[in-house]
Amino acid sequence: MQTVVFVIDNSASMNQTCYLGKSLLDVAKGAVESFIKQRGNRGDKYMLVTFDEAPNGIRAGWRECQNHGVVLNRLKNLTADGLTTLGYSLRLSFDLLGVNRHLTNIDTYGMGRSPFYLDPSMIIAITDGAKLSSSSAVYDELHLPMTNPLPGSELTKEPFRWDQRLYLTYVLLPPCNSNSRAGSIRHVCPTAIVICRISRHGGRSYCIKTQKTLYSSALTRWCRQSQSGVIATFPKTQTKGIGKSRLNLISEQPSWHSLHRTDICKANVLNSGPVGHWPLPEAYCPDQKAPTLPPRTAHPILRFICENVEPILLTNFPYDKYELEPSPLTQVLLEKKNSNTCWKVFVENSGKQSGVCNPCGYLKASSNLQCVNLFVMPYNYPVILPLIDQLIKQKMKPSNDWRHFFDDYLKTVPPYYM
Repeated sequence: MQTVVFVIDNSASMNQTCYLGKSLLDVAKGAVESFIKQRGNRGDKYMLVTFDEAPNGIRAGWRECQNHGVVLNRLKNLTADGLTTLGYSLRLSFDLLGVNRHLTNIDTYGMGRSPFYLDPSMIIAITDGAKLSSSSAVYDELHLPMTNPLPGSELTKEPFRWDQRLYLTYVLLPPCNSNSRAGSIRHVCPTAIVICRISRHGGRSYCIKTQKTLYSSALTRWCRQSQSGVIATFPKTQTKGIGKSRLNLISEQPSWHSLHRTDICKANVLNSGPVGHWPLPEAYCPDQKAPTLPPRTAHPILRFICENVEPILLTNFPYDKYELEPSPLTQVLLEKKNSNTCWKVFVENSGKQSGVCNPCGYLKASSNLQCVNLFVMPYNYPVILPLIDQLIKQKMKPSNDWRHFFDDYLKTVPPYYM
């Protein structure tokens, strides 16, 4: 189950008639209706947003999201008589999804990020690709207005979140009379900037020129999207300087050294259980005296070190295991054909001392070398796990030395781990 927001272009150019004898708006309506019918038994929530200005842009919101009949009826009544305000409508959709996130505190600001505590959602935007416009100007690039933010949205630098996906579909079906150019609208195919932004967000853009492509490509892939994962950034870091206040980052890198996005999907692991145990640390250590929290990036930056070390696990001690989608990074790890070593993962500036890089987990190839998993462990696990193992061997009666080492460990741990 997930929340789906349909963003429908109802600008005047959507009145154009395509070779099917329908307007482009009717084609968009048909695609949405087919999508809802195909996923009717999944318990999804549907909302409808148009290119109209507020407050008319939200045609079906949280109140109507579970009543599919109401959503379909309001979709049927849409008319094409507005402007092409794609950026504004996307921002409105992100804000609409953000309302529920603030009410449920699902982003757990200041307490680390929990990949197991999600509100999966996707935005499906359908437009004809006409020039972006507003009541005051015409634009060549897509811009998301950042004015009048919702309360609490200042805690994230971007309007989207790590468990959201954006699918932008350009309906470019030709007119009935292909030889006639009178009254035709010049379509603008998605620019490299738009595609790059959508890709980093975790979605995709489509250019649809036939009805067959609409249903066999875009619509089919929309229906298959039932992801329960999140998106993270994985840049490589040199081993030299780790643990010091300054990191030495590689300037000239192969593609796998700095991945702008990688999907992390929950793996079914017996030892981990259905609910996660450990968060991904924040890129700052919360200061109880500070009046506000620093803003975080929508996608966590998980740095890894290409240094083969032995993985650490304790019997009956909880850990979380997530599967990474195939990427150049996972390919490099799998080509090593060694499932007995791992690469440490950390979040910069997560400790109480600025720049200190205590690991929060590691990347490791699966035993069958079919995928790469991210193991999320307690903060600075190379220190705490041996201490716990030692405590067990001491029959839970800690010695003075053990207490001293444990106190030193606690001084490095962010407060939300305690």
